[in-house]
Amino acid sequence: MSIERTRREFLRSSAVGLAATATTQALPVFAIDTTGDGEEIAGWVTSEKKRFASIGGLQWRTAPAKSSEQAIVLKPDRKFQPILGFGAAFTDAACSMFNQLSASAREPLFHELFHPAEMGLNVCRTCMGSSDYSTKVYSYDEGEADPELKRFSIEQDRQYVLPMLREARKANPEIFLFSSPWSPPGWMKSGGSMLGGSMRRRYMQPYAHYFLKFLQAYAEEGVPIQAVTPQNEVDTDQDGRMPACIWPQEYEIEFVRDHLGPLLEQQGLATKIWILDHNYNLWGRAVAELDDAGLRKHCNAIAWHGYVGSPEMMTKAHEAHPDAEMYWTEGGPDYTSPDYLTDWATWGQTFTAALRNWCASITGWNLALDERGRPNIGPFSCGGLVTIDSQTREITRSGQYWGMAHFSRAIRRGARRFDSESTLTGISHAAFANPDGTRVLVVTNSGPTQSATVQVGAMQADIALDKHSVTTWMWSKEM
Repeated sequence: MSIERTRREFLRSSAVGLAATATTQALPVFAIDTTGDGEEIAGWVTSEKKRFASIGGLQWRTAPAKSSEQAIVLKPDRKFQPILGFGAAFTDAACSMFNQLSASAREPLFHELFHPAEMGLNVCRTCMGSSDYSTKVYSYDEGEADPELKRFSIEQDRQYVLPMLREARKANPEIFLFSSPWSPPGWMKSGGSMLGGSMRRRYMQPYAHYFLKFLQAYAEEGVPIQAVTPQNEVDTDQDGRMPACIWPQEYEIEFVRDHLGPLLEQQGLATKIWILDHNYNLWGRAVAELDDAGLRKHCNAIAWHGYVGSPEMMTKAHEAHPDAEMYWTEGGPDYTSPDYLTDWATWGQTFTAALRNWCASITGWNLALDERGRPNIGPFSCGGLVTIDSQTREITRSGQYWGMAHFSRAIRRGARRFDSESTLTGISHAAFANPDGTRVLVVTNSGPTQSATVQVGAMQADIALDKHSVTTWMWSKEM
C-alpha cells in the first residue's frame, strides 16, 4: 500500500471537527487543601452535548483496602518524560487564512488559541518554503543553481507568515517554534523541481547554509526558531504531486553530522535538530541514525508522525536510546470525513498514545483552513484546527481542537507524566504533575457511558465517564 493512500486512510479514520460556538473558560487557580478527605477535584468534559464543560462536585475520600476493578490507579512516584507543550502548524495556508480576518476578529482568536490562560498553544511548527498547504510553490532561492545563495530571500513570508507569527508571540511569548522544509530549492534536487524527487549530495553544504540564512533572517524579524528538522517526511516524494523530497538514511546522517550540525555550532546557535519527521514505522531508521556517534554530537531527538505504524514503535526507539527526546510533529483531521464533527475521542486516544510512548509535545497540522480545506496545492483533504469560512469569516472549532483542549489547557510546560494503570475497556488515560504542584488526569472514553474510580495511594474519587468523551480532572493536593 502506498504512503499516500495510507495517509489518506489515517486522516479519514481520525478526522474530527465541530462547528461549535461554545465558550471556553480559563482554568481556575487552586489552593492547597491539607485537611485530608473532602478536597474538590475540578473537571471538564467534551461529549455529545458538552464542549469543555465544567463538571464539579467530585471529592477525594479514603479508599477501601482492596482496589476496585473499575479503578484508574495513579502512581505519582513513577515519573516519565517532561512536557514541552502542545500546538499546531503556522503553514502558509493557515497564515493566509488568519490574515483574511479583521484585526478585531483575529485578536480574540489569537488570545483564545495562544494565551496561557486559554488554549495556551505553545509548540508550533513553521514551513521553510511551501508545503502542500500553501498558496503557491516556493522556496527561498528560486531559479537556476545558486550554490552561493546570492538570491536567498524570505520575502514571501513577510507578506503574512511572519506578521502572524509575531502576533501569536504577543499573545504567548513562550511559543516554541520548530521549522521543517517540505523540499529544498528545485535546483538542489534530482529532477530540478520542488515537487518530488530526491536530494543531491553535492548540494548538502549549500543547503546547510540555506538553513542558517533562514534562521538568521527569521531572528532578525523577531521570530526566533528553536528547532529544525532536515526534511518533512524523509521517506516519500508523494509521487511528485506536492513539495516533497526523499532523503535516504545515510544522507540525513551525513547532512546533520558533517554539515548542518557543525555549521550551527560554529555560528554559536543553540537551535536543536530533530531527525526523521516521519511515521512510527520508521523507528528502526531513527535508531540507526542515533547510533551514529557523529550525528549524536549534534542531535538527540526524533520527530514523529502517526500516519503509518503504531505508537508503541516510539517506545522501541526509546528503549534503544533512553536519553533521546521524542516529539509528535504532525497529524490533522480530514474535513470530508463523515465523522469530522464528532470524533474528538479519537484525537484524545491519539494524543494519549503519543504521550504514553515518550513524546514531550503534540503538534497538530494546519492551525486554520477554510471550509474546503484550502489553501491547498497538494492532494490531501485536511481540515484545520479551526475553520475560517471563506465567505463569512465565521470561525468554527474542530473536534481536534476540543480534544487538544483537554491537554493544552491543563498541562503546563515542565510538567512530568507519571504512571497510570487501568483494565477498563475502551479507556485511555494519561496523568501529569505540573510544576506548580497541581495534578492532571486526562481520560478518553471511546465506548458507552461507564463509572470508574480514580485511586491515588489511600485516596480515591468516583467518576462518571460520558459516552464517547474526553474528560480532564485537576486537583491541587499531592496524595
